[in-house]
Amino acid sequence: MIEIASIVLLCMGAFFYFSGTVGLLRFPDVYSRLHALAKADNLGLGCIVLGLALQAESLAVALKLLLIWPLALAASAGISYAIARRADALGIRPWRREDT
Repeated sequence: MIEIASIVLLCMGAFFYFSGTVGLLRFPDVYSRLHALAKADNLGLGCIVLGLALQAESLAVALKLLLIWPLALAASAGISYAIARRADALGIRPWRREDT
């Protein structure tokens, strides 16, 4: 049963990573791309870490794996903020739909 749960979590993580990549390629501006990539990758990493923690050989290894996720969340938030702030400083405007 644990192996099935692990496989499901790993597949969900791969799906979220794929979704983030599609968002990075399809969205029109830097701000929406950042949003799609940060959210999807954080959720994908969480699923993958949980799936791997279920397969860990000891509790210490599982806890080390689970420590990766909050560190990546903090790094992702900081980097996303820095990129968005720099884009704003460069005068990059958010995309708006043109009304016709």
